[in-house]
Amino acid sequence: MGRKAGALYISPKKFGSLQKPCMKEMISFLNCLALGQNNDDKCVRQKELLSACMDAQSGKNRTTWGSINYHLQRLNRGRK
Repeated sequence: MGRKAGALYISPKKFGSLQKPCMKEMISFLNCLALGQNNDDKCVRQKELLSACMDAQSGKNRTTWGSINYHLQRLNRGRK
């Protein structure tokens, strides 16, 4: 069970760095936890900022288009 020879394929890992929402908030929260010896009572502000950012992201209505490899295969079928 592998890929067919000559099929188009793009590694989705390369596109993982395109958009990372809430990264700043998450890093500040993790740094606060590290400095506070994993005591989240000291990191209330950072925790609230991270929660607000994540809630804002989940509210967006994004439609899934499928993976890039699915679309490459679909387009490739039309060429043959």
